[in-house]
Amino acid sequence: MDKERVLVVDDEELNLFIIEEFLEQQEIALEMHSDPLAAWASLIAPESNFSLVILDRMMPELDGMEFLRRMKREARFADIPVIMQTAASSPDQVREGLEAGAYYYLTKPYEPEALISIVRVAMEERRARSQLRSRAARLEEAQKLIRTVEYRFVTLDDITSLVPVLAAMCAAPDMVAPGLSDLMVNAVEHGNLGVSYQEKSLLKWEGDWEAEIHRRLALPQFRERFATIRLERTAESVVFTITDQGHGFEWDKFLTFDPSRAFDPNGRGIAMARMMSFSSLEYQGCGNVVVATTLTER
Repeated sequence: MDKERVLVVDDEELNLFIIEEFLEQQEIALEMHSDPLAAWASLIAPESNFSLVILDRMMPELDGMEFLRRMKREARFADIPVIMQTAASSPDQVREGLEAGAYYYLTKPYEPEALISIVRVAMEERRARSQLRSRAARLEEAQKLIRTVEYRFVTLDDITSLVPVLAAMCAAPDMVAPGLSDLMVNAVEHGNLGVSYQEKSLLKWEGDWEAEIHRRLALPQFRERFATIRLERTAESVVFTITDQGHGFEWDKFLTFDPSRAFDPNGRGIAMARMMSFSSLEYQGCGNVVVATTLTER
């Protein structure tokens, strides 16, 4: 199987060399560019098939922010994650990058482990989203007659099975599926299993997140817990209500992208779901109930 391709853009040759050294053992194919205009030409070529872009913020002729904005104006690049590497890490600068679509950040200088971990997280999340979109689109026609349905779910495998089925009942299943998955995973990990934000960050960096979810599911205090998702469809909208059995969380902090969390491997799911997957998203009470709505006509 062909290796996934990663585009690396940095006007400093030394930085390109360092990135290549850090990532040489990974199962990816790197295309390195010190000229951002040449990198852009490669990205927009008809045969282009990059899975990830590692982008320096400060470059001559075409800086990283403008490169990123150009990407996000093109529908074909909407699903490509961008890791912004920068020495410009003030809250305003980070917020600007987040709003432009750079959901992964690295501050120079960084350790090899930091780059490897964030590359792995970004690519794993992209693959998972792509698979969900594909499965949801295939099921779309078969689900049109359902008006109300409710499911229980407990495990990550349950979520993987349910999301394509549920998203297929929406007008744009490929957009709804990733957001729905993020909200359901949140109900299991943070809600029912009590995984804190800090714990998830560490687990993601170390690559142990999924193993920890399986471990906690087997513990006596969590073994009987479940979450539910209820779908109600009308002529105008599809409404999902997701309820878990946890104690809730400070959900209001996660509705938007926070620059203070930009360098973490997690913490983007709720904000991305609100911005990209649903027309409205509302947490209720302590945060163990979330109502997400998508319009029937988009």
